[in-house]
Amino acid sequence: MAEKSKEERINKYIAAAGICSRRDAERLIGEGRVKVNGQVLTELGYKVQAKDIVEVDGKKIKGENKIRMFVYHKPAGLVTTNRDEKNRPTVFDKLPTDMPRVVTVGRLDMNTEGLLLLTTSGELSRALELPSKGWVRQYRARVHGQVTDDKLQKLARGIKVNGIKYGAIHAELDRASGANTWLIVKLTEGKNREVRNAMEAIDLKVNRLIRVAYGPFQLGQLERGEVREIKGRSLREMLPKEFAGKI
Repeated sequence: MAEKSKEERINKYIAAAGICSRRDAERLIGEGRVKVNGQVLTELGYKVQAKDIVEVDGKKIKGENKIRMFVYHKPAGLVTTNRDEKNRPTVFDKLPTDMPRVVTVGRLDMNTEGLLLLTTSGELSRALELPSKGWVRQYRARVHGQVTDDKLQKLARGIKVNGIKYGAIHAELDRASGANTWLIVKLTEGKNREVRNAMEAIDLKVNRLIRVAYGPFQLGQLERGEVREIKGRSLREMLPKEFAGKI
């Protein structure tokens, strides 16, 4: 009996090629930037077959690529996006020219610096962003204002700001620095400007924010603007089991 040809939903196919997440792939389709066999694709549920030629922004892509992972020390002043409507400098503008096509694992806002994970797999990116993975994001936050145990306990219980519920944020004192205080902050969510908004709700103004860890990945001594690839056994030990075999 002939084997049934493998089919894969177009958004999953694009994500597996490391172009973007599944959700962003649907956006690309909606914008008319995806072609299959020379025709602009309009069907979000289209299933790619082995014979199909898929293009994104005029470039042919292949489905699943070997997973690669990079750690990047993002400087402040860059936005974490491929295209910025305001023409501000982006993370991707500053990456080495010999880098493969990568997507980010989550985002850091423009004024936040530190560890940003980059991968060739859109599927892996999405998986590592999910709070259900339980991966801890750790930051060093410099705040202005009076830090008290009561304020930190409010963060630990979870806090609601402008209708948005933030989960537990664990913060502890690191050191004083003049009128400011450095805090070590840990959380498992990645909502937009979560640390800044939660701190502001307890009358603490964040004036510097550095991500130093994301799950098992560490910023360490990586210089500002530097990129380093995580390879081999080290990467396999860090990734969820379902992805470790794809390295």
